[in-house]
Amino acid sequence: MRMFIRLSALLAMVLAAPAFAEGTAAQREACEDDAYRFCQAQVPDAIAIEKCLRANAGAVSGSCRAELGIASAASDTGGKKKKR
Repeated sequence: MRMFIRLSALLAMVLAAPAFAEGTAAQREACEDDAYRFCQAQVPDAIAIEKCLRANAGAVSGSCRAELGIASAASDTGGKKKKR
């Protein structure tokens, strides 16, 4: 129950922060869980959250990577492994 209250309070802060409104609705929907998981210290600074998500690109969800225009981790490493 405490966790639910904390998450609710955090969500309220994020939604109320004008800076977070810089992202599109699709970006917020795709990346919200990842932002809480990897970038909680940057909330509610949208620019810092995006930098954090990009820094953690290998760990964020595929839908978030797609919304941010980040290549998937598999395609990044796939080409490098074939070089000899």
